[in-house]
Amino acid sequence: MKNRLVQRTRINQAVAVLTLGLCGALLTAPSTFASSHREAPFVAGQAQVDATDLYMFRSYETGRQDFVTILANYQPFQDPQGGPNFFMFNPNALYEIHIDNNGDGVEDLTFQFRFKNTSKGAALTVGGKAVKIPLINSGLISGVNPATLNVRETFSIDVVRGTRRGGTKSPVTNVSGGAVEFDKPVDNIGDKVFGSSSGYAAYANQHVYNVAIPGCATPGRVFVGQRKEPFYIAVGKAFDLFNLNPLGAEVGGNNNDLEAKNVSTLAMEVPISCLTAGTETVIGAHTTASLRQGRLLDGSPRTGFNKVPRDGGAWTQVSRLGMPLVNELIIGLDDKDKFNASRPINDAANFADYVTNPVLPALIESLFPSAKAPTNFPRTDLLTVFLKGIDGVNQPKNVVASEMLRLNTAIAVTPAASQSALGVAAGDNAGFPNGRRPADDVVDLSLRVSMGALCVLTGSTDALKVGCKPSDAPAGGLALTDGVRKTAANYGVTFPYLTTPLAGNFNPAPAAGAIFPAN
Repeated sequence: MKNRLVQRTRINQAVAVLTLGLCGALLTAPSTFASSHREAPFVAGQAQVDATDLYMFRSYETGRQDFVTILANYQPFQDPQGGPNFFMFNPNALYEIHIDNNGDGVEDLTFQFRFKNTSKGAALTVGGKAVKIPLINSGLISGVNPATLNVRETFSIDVVRGTRRGGTKSPVTNVSGGAVEFDKPVDNIGDKVFGSSSGYAAYANQHVYNVAIPGCATPGRVFVGQRKEPFYIAVGKAFDLFNLNPLGAEVGGNNNDLEAKNVSTLAMEVPISCLTAGTETVIGAHTTASLRQGRLLDGSPRTGFNKVPRDGGAWTQVSRLGMPLVNELIIGLDDKDKFNASRPINDAANFADYVTNPVLPALIESLFPSAKAPTNFPRTDLLTVFLKGIDGVNQPKNVVASEMLRLNTAIAVTPAASQSALGVAAGDNAGFPNGRRPADDVVDLSLRVSMGALCVLTGSTDALKVGCKPSDAPAGGLALTDGVRKTAANYGVTFPYLTTPLAGNFNPAPAAGAIFPAN
């Protein structure tokens, strides 16, 4: 845990290291990448509190370069045809985004989201009796909280300065009017409900709020709602013992199995000056979801919306996500729930073995004998980037080993048209592993680092002080890939960047002679 990357004297060298470096942190181990969808036994049955992906980057919307955008996605594998209830957030849960701005592995700033779902009890007169409808809406939907929306979903945000449970809490408010409660748009039920195929986008955009954040001189922005799933990966083939050609085409070699899915997003855009502290420009982030410690199920629930559970007691963390893929592909099966309940400050003590002696490279070698796994144990190259970030790029000056997504807010923004999906590795320092943007190919980058890319990069003299050399990683120079890639052109260029969710009437026609719809 004591090793750390030595500061590079050449900028070009730093750039190369950065790219591969943090990727390694994510990839630090195994390789079948569905980010953190259904990654642990408990949350696999609790989709509403299952964090799937975390993105953090300097905003590249024109004129917003002084802001950081943070996107925390929850509820994986949403089929657009999710009626009649669709995919609401859990009103009995606490969703949080934590920021560490001094590198000590403990949150200094936390944004807490709470949700409320209220039924309006819409009814139709049938045979002379008023009977409540079985649907989430009673007609076409436009505007914020229209009468035709039968269930109103709202949320509030508190900012906590200090530790999440012991700090000072203050409400985030709407710049327009000062309200502390915000409406969340209902999911994309279908084109008829919203008037046209573009109607939902116009409706959802009305739910982007300018917000006053206590302690921040400049307002930020917030959006909470359904988006098209941004993560891309050949999920099926990856989990079928990596049933694909890892040295095949990087683009178009395989189908993106998440292309027809939606996800639920907590999106914030916050001034950089509100997230950093002192002279430290690197911030770390992770998102968590917590449930009440106790739950009783009402066997004969009262009439009303969501009256079956009776929750109480202290908040208990059940989901955690910083860097992609960590719990899903690195942490051992028996420790997955433990990782989801843990805090970054305890990572070095509780989970270091999964990083220093990772399973993924060994698995890849067993499936593809010609791809020899690195032989340097303990894997100090991965441990350094996994728990600290890359020195000179996104490592805090006084870092304490802890896993989280780290961003150097002093590195300039790369416009969407110039972004590379390979981030730092391709000379685009504003990309992964320096934070993470929607188009960054964390799968390919993570695969390569797990197989020893840093050992190759550091050279025979170990110039980067990562504790290995090229001969330790025979496959460290291979361009491993899952064959799926997107670019910034596949996403928006304005907040919240993730695109309009697929409509509930989405039903791709099957190809001639096919039993199932073509992908």
